[in-house]
Amino acid sequence: MKIFVTGVNGQLGHDVVNEATSRGYVTFGSDITENYNGIDDKSSVTKTPYFQLDITDKEAVRRIISELKPDVLIHCAAWTAVDDAEDEENKEKVDRINHLGTEYLAEMARNIDAKMLYLSTDYVFDGKGTRPWEPDDKCYAPLNVYGQSKLDGELAVSNILEKYFIVRIAWVFGLNGKNFIKTMINVGKTHDTVRVVNDQIGTPTYTLDLARLLVDMIETDKYGYYHATNEGGYISWYDFCVEIYKQYGLTTRVIPVTTAEYGLSKAMRPENSRLDKSKLVVSGFQLLPTWQDAVSRYLKEAQL
Repeated sequence: MKIFVTGVNGQLGHDVVNEATSRGYVTFGSDITENYNGIDDKSSVTKTPYFQLDITDKEAVRRIISELKPDVLIHCAAWTAVDDAEDEENKEKVDRINHLGTEYLAEMARNIDAKMLYLSTDYVFDGKGTRPWEPDDKCYAPLNVYGQSKLDGELAVSNILEKYFIVRIAWVFGLNGKNFIKTMINVGKTHDTVRVVNDQIGTPTYTLDLARLLVDMIETDKYGYYHATNEGGYISWYDFCVEIYKQYGLTTRVIPVTTAEYGLSKAMRPENSRLDKSKLVVSGFQLLPTWQDAVSRYLKEAQL
């Protein structure tokens, strides 16, 4: 099986390439930069054939996918700067990357009869209520530009393809890139107190664990929508930070605040990011380990 992965400079794409390669699959990586510029951890991703690809360039997508003819496209590339997406000068670019770029990849997957796995987000929902969102819930009125662009990407994939997986994730952290854990540890080292919101509820996702699940998925034909985060219960960002500091050994005081009190974000954030993952079990996939265990393993690997 040949696998083409977009967004390998990011947290998830990096781990997906390593996981696919470790299972013996022929794997190709791509991103917008001329050369791979993620962490040089001597892993498989640094040795994998790399292709510069701007997914918003339809002809470039056609040319590279036609040449490589992968059996599976795993689409990790995305605009993920949620607040910057709200700026008027960025809105068109966000749509081109998260919506049109996804559409171009889906069209090529159809043309070569390949499977496609598209990474989406809890932000496609309106963030209201307390009931965990189920994979087949209808998505209405995302709260921000980023969420709408990812929903448009989902619709492109589901309208064009039959052989697709759409996997929604939340609160992602991994070795290759910026994330909440790195940010909060850096802040905690230089401050006596930090303010963290406690009214946004969800569950973190460790890209190393997620990558294993995604490769498990593409080895099957159990297509459709899924939710995937680590186990361990639903928590707030405040709870997450408290556990991070506890495991890392920081004594910084964490002060819980509401989103309104925090008040620094341009984009509206969902209060309810609870994702129901029971469909994974029904489909025979293994649930991810607890997020507490994932934090422990991450801190050892990251050596922050």
